Parts: sequence; C-alpha cells; structure tokens
Amino acid sequence: MIAAFRDQGGILNLTPYIDSHLPDLKKLLGTDPAFTGKDFIYRNADPQTGRIYSIPSYRIAIAQRNVFIRKDWLDKLGLPVPKNIQEFENALVAFRDKDPGNVGKNRVVPLAVNEDTRWGLADFIHHHINNLNDRDRWIYNIADRYIMMPGYKNGVRLMNKWYNDRLIYNEFPLMSTADDLYNLMKSGVVGAFCQNWDLPYRQDYKINEELAMNVPGAEFVAIDLNLNNKDMMDKVGLQIFIPAYAKNQEGALKYLNWLAKPENYGFLQIGREGVNHQLEDGIPRIIGTPAGDPWFQNSPQNIDYTMPINGVELGSIEKNARVLALSYGNTPAEAVVNAYTVSLRNARSPAVYQATTTVNQYSQDLREKADDLLVQSISAKPADFNRIWDDGVRDWRNAGALEMYNERVKLYKK
Repeated sequence: MIAAFRDQGGILNLTPYIDSHLPDLKKLLGTDPAFTGKDFIYRNADPQTGRIYSIPSYRIAIAQRNVFIRKDWLDKLGLPVPKNIQEFENALVAFRDKDPGNVGKNRVVPLAVNEDTRWGLADFIHHHINNLNDRDRWIYNIADRYIMMPGYKNGVRLMNKWYNDRLIYNEFPLMSTADDLYNLMKSGVVGAFCQNWDLPYRQDYKINEELAMNVPGAEFVAIDLNLNNKDMMDKVGLQIFIPAYAKNQEGALKYLNWLAKPENYGFLQIGREGVNHQLEDGIPRIIGTPAGDPWFQNSPQNIDYTMPINGVELGSIEKNARVLALSYGNTPAEAVVNAYTVSLRNARSPAVYQATTTVNQYSQDLREKADDLLVQSISAKPADFNRIWDDGVRDWRNAGALEMYNERVKLYKK
C-alpha cells in the first residue's frame, strides 16, 4: 500500500529530515537487530536511492516460542529442570516409562504436537541447523520454510527418532486443530510442548488454569535448553508515513518526534497515577477510567496515539515484561517474565534483506508441500526416513523452490 502511494507521488520523502527533525525518534528506535551497525530508522530506505518513505514503529514484545514442561512431573520423579536437549530427551523417556501423572502408560504423551510440526517442533529442529551467516539465512529461507537450510534434515531425523521411540504424540498427523492440542494439554496427559512463548498463561486459552483444575498442582513452566537458532519476532511494527499533500509537513514531523520523547509517550501510555493507573511494585497497572472522564483513554495505553511504539515501553526488558505480565490474569508475574526472557535468550531476529523478489508465485504450494513433507518424514519408519525426505526435497526444489533460491542468490549483495 505504501509503495503504491509512493509511486503516485503521495508520500513525503523523509530522508532529509531524519537528523534535523527526528533525532528523538531515531534514538528511541535504536539499532536494527537485522542489520549490524545500522539504525532501525533506516530499515525502509530504498537500497538504490536511499530515500525513506516510511519509518517502522518498533514492536516491544518480540518473544516468539518457548519449550514448556510439567514441573510437577519432574518433581515427582526427582528430576532437575532440563538445561540442554539431551537432558530434555531423558526427561521425555522418564515420562514415557514411569508415568509420573498416573494417567496410564498407554495414555502418556511425553511431547505434544499437532500436524503443524513446522511450528510445534521448530526449536528442536532448528537447533541442528548449521551456524549460518545472515546472507545464507536469507537465501535459504524459501517461502518462509527452512527445508533447504544445511543441517535442517538432521533436526527432522531426530524428531523421527523421538516419534518412533514414542516420545512424540503418536497421532499428531491426525490432529489438525489447535484446540484439540490445547485440550490434550489441559487433560493432564502431556509432559511437554513447544509453542508460542506465553501460551500456558494466555487468558483466551487458560491452559495452565484448566490443567490445574483437572490435576491439582500441575503446571507447565518455560525452560531454557540452550538451543541454537532460536527465533524472535522482527522488530518492525506499524509503518508511519506523512502524506506529500499534508498542509503542515513540518508540524507532522515535529509531532512525530515529540511522540518519541520518553516523558511524552510515557505519560500518554500510563496517564495519571490513581486515575489511569496504580503502581504495583513500581509497575503501572492500568485501571478503568469511565468514558466521558477527561482522562479516559479511548484505546488501551493510548496505542492509537503513541505511533512510534507497539506496546508499553518502560525502559528495560524486565520492566516491559512485568507490565506485560499484568495482562495474564492471576499468573505470577515471575512466570511470565521468566518465559519472556527465556524466549529471547540467544534468539536471533529474522534475516532481512532489502531486495524485491519477483519469483513468488510458488510460495503457497511450497509451504503446503514443506508442511506435508515434515509430517511424512517425522512419522516414517526409520528405514524409510532418508528416502522420504530426499524424494520430498527433490520434488520441493523442482516445484519452484530452486528457482526462488537462485533469484535470491543473484539479488543478495554484501
């Protein structure tokens, strides 16, 4: 949309104003995690002309996935919290063999996942990807699938082993909905899973809450397995631009910079103590201000006003996580903060490159083929794994992946 407006001459080129009119915005946005040594405010600069027609606001909550485990099962077995993937596998074996929840050995699900293995087993598979530079991470990421990344096959092979060792939910290929997976977790038969970083604490799913109702004392906790190649969300949030036909372009620039000053966005987000928020251990909890009140916030934390930021910014990762924890009902703040920090530990932002790809017509078909290949390869007999995987990758490459890869190789420049 922005590109279309730009091509029609409808957007102001912001390049001349970055240092003169937007110094506080530049400071607030900080560095770009996807480009070493580059300021985030330049993320959308045209690689040919250097012109900037839009500036990204930044997403504060950038955690993506976590591995969760039943702490009560570990305690019952006298096992420590796993700290690496081998200790995690050992815990899964103990869950399978010793049935710490007394659910029946034929019902124990050491590791739960549904057919979306690309997401639900990602952290374990990605751990085996070679330590790639940003160029290779970008060119091998075809249709948002990692099939061609060196080392990826080894991660899938381990998942095949876990499946055949009865560590992964045996009927995962038949489980097509997220709700079915969540209900399995709540039932008390699941020992571990890998999903969104905050899934057990979310109030729309209530996984830990309903699990504890079914099994008193049961809970899933986030654990750090010291995995390689963990993902975090891109820092990019909404896109900000100024119309070329704006009657007061300088006023718009000044206002945007004014919004980037901590004393301004901070007050807009939390308002007055005792009116818009109450402090709890130094963290502001928003309280309901009735409509019609002069201090009423017509969107949560005035997010419609604080354009440079997506989320509440309190100046540190821990404080931001603590204010985020306030939206998780009765979940202890420490649990949410731990999950957030664990998810970000050793994680990398997505590989980004400013180039326009034209070979994109195969993307949807390639995503479906890749997802099907994962399911087939993980659930295959060990003797059939290499054949199924290699044939599937060959078909995937011939279905357009190789053409997309070749274009990316040509486009990428240091």
